[in-house]
Amino acid sequence: MSSSFGRMFVVTIFGESHGGVIGTVIDGCPAGVELTTSDIQSELERRRGGYSEHSTSRREPDRVKVLSGIFKNHTTGAPICIVVENTDVDSSTYEEVKDTPRPGHADYTAYLKYGEFSDYRGGGRFSGRLTAALVMAGAVAKKVLSWFGVRVFAYVTCIADVVVESKNIEKSVETVMRSRLLPFPCPDSSSAKKMLRAIEEARKRGDSVGGIIECVVVNPPPALGEPFFDTFDGDLAKILFSIPAVKGVEFGAGFRVASLKGSENNDPFTIENGKVVTRTNNCGGILGGITNGMPLVFRVAVKPTPSIYLKQETVNLKTMRPATIKLKGRYDPCIVPRAVVVVESVAAVVLLDHLLLQRGSTVLGGHFCLGK
Repeated sequence: MSSSFGRMFVVTIFGESHGGVIGTVIDGCPAGVELTTSDIQSELERRRGGYSEHSTSRREPDRVKVLSGIFKNHTTGAPICIVVENTDVDSSTYEEVKDTPRPGHADYTAYLKYGEFSDYRGGGRFSGRLTAALVMAGAVAKKVLSWFGVRVFAYVTCIADVVVESKNIEKSVETVMRSRLLPFPCPDSSSAKKMLRAIEEARKRGDSVGGIIECVVVNPPPALGEPFFDTFDGDLAKILFSIPAVKGVEFGAGFRVASLKGSENNDPFTIENGKVVTRTNNCGGILGGITNGMPLVFRVAVKPTPSIYLKQETVNLKTMRPATIKLKGRYDPCIVPRAVVVVESVAAVVLLDHLLLQRGSTVLGGHFCLGK
């Protein structure tokens, strides 16, 4: 298994859905960064959700425990180890279906690769529960990035067939930043109500829905990215696809570029306040795999929650015969709102990793800084 990401800011995650803990080890975080447990806890609270009384009834308290790397509310330069305990665990329903892979889940592919040694409880290593580790790592990365005025924020733009029109998204960065902290993180309140209805309708049917999350990075450092194979967008896409439910990623105008002419898609250059900028941002802030200093804009498509209450066709791996399955347990009819903070977190990890790779890190006079 591959459990680590990054070259300078290296994030390793560990744990299983129904194991003892979920955790992360961060190696390469510079010393002297002011960081408290509450900085990490507040991000985990966003991941827990609360947008609807109909979200999953699995309610982990997710109390952060920092085991190393932080002393007197500052990073020490040593590896940072952070964990949360799995306390609200019920594995009984998974014993009943361990031989019948759940459609849409990684049960069958895990069986192909690891045989009977894979932990099938709650999806084990392949559960969305592992995103708690990504959020903890992202919280640390965001704290470092804040030194440079880099802000990462995401929000919901689509649930099922309800799509927010771009004209309804408030262009003020501060307004959008606040909207991402709402119980349902969508910048258009009218669309948010329709989205909640779509989720509720799916729940009543025993079904689920997916959606789209858009993420924007304001004031990203320019010239990040290492072509040919370690491009910024390549690394970002790689970690975004590590989020279990993500099935599509696009940057800037994305797939819409296929229908544009070059004259429409190209972003004209100009000078603003003594800096080179582009009048439009169809490239999403990345050209040739390198950031150009314009806001980074990308979107991810999140599939419907694969755990549903409807009867589904599968097979029995013991008897090798067709079978049907009807799941029991606690499932969320839509995980998109809870994934917003996860998308932000992995973007922050990539940003910091490339920033440190570009400049290196040092500690001068007990204060954190980046070397030139």
